[in-house]
Amino acid sequence: MPLVEEFLTKDEEQEIIEAIRIAEKNTSGEIRVHIEATTNKDHFERALEVFHLLKMFNTKDENGVLIYVAVEDHKFVIYGDKGINNVVDKDFWDSTKNIMQNHFKNTDFKQGLVDGILKAGEELKAHFPWSIDDENELSNEISKG
Repeated sequence: MPLVEEFLTKDEEQEIIEAIRIAEKNTSGEIRVHIEATTNKDHFERALEVFHLLKMFNTKDENGVLIYVAVEDHKFVIYGDKGINNVVDKDFWDSTKNIMQNHFKNTDFKQGLVDGILKAGEELKAHFPWSIDDENELSNEISKG
């Protein structure tokens, strides 16, 4: 697997940012992507830590979603804030995870992220539809550790 700098090209990063913009057009949910090389922590714990570092808990409806990728560890986590987890089934993120995993297995990381983001947006729309007074509360830029 490539290093963080080689994980996505600039064009691929722009496609991912555009996917976030598209996904967020239909929901008040907020989606972020964070990519880093590795962590010596449990991946879920690290995703939670990044969620807080990025101040993703600052959304009005507590409906932020972080897609965390540890490139060299071959691991990713989809972490949803408590506003989401309070209203959805336990296996809510499984379909998003499966879509991403299938692309990642074929080393198509960009498409895995794009399809995962769009799927997450669809899932969020059912519980957190976009409304006229919604604003983009969090950056759509990809963060890197």
